[in-house]
Amino acid sequence: MGQCYNSIVIKASAEDVWNKIKSFHDLSWAPKVITSVEVIGDRGAAEVGARRKLNNAFEETLTVFDEQGRTFSYSIDDGPGPVAAGAVKDYIGKVTVSPVTATGESFVTWASTYESENEDAVSEFCNPIYQALLGDLAAQFN
Repeated sequence: MGQCYNSIVIKASAEDVWNKIKSFHDLSWAPKVITSVEVIGDRGAAEVGARRKLNNAFEETLTVFDEQGRTFSYSIDDGPGPVAAGAVKDYIGKVTVSPVTATGESFVTWASTYESENEDAVSEFCNPIYQALLGDLAAQFN
């Protein structure tokens, strides 16, 4: 099983960071990475089963939403290159926001697991995207 893992410390409370990213349908906080979000279907942005299409390329479905735990998970149902439906299966991404209690900051992780015949290609494709997303998120609080 392949996996990606990226994390960052953000100079804002976990509550503030979670409130910024918890809407599955709103990625306005990532302007350098996400150019378009198409909401698919009528499920709410915090409702399991909510769907979206990012940058006219990535089709994703919200699979877990935990307000109290400040985490959500999603599947990539189809996408470009190594995350296309035929190239990868069981792709699950997970975003978690945790407090850094000593400083009042936040620790944000963006991780994923998947099955692919070319796991290295998937991680080489996804890790830079997650790093850029986390960078955009941190920039919202600077």
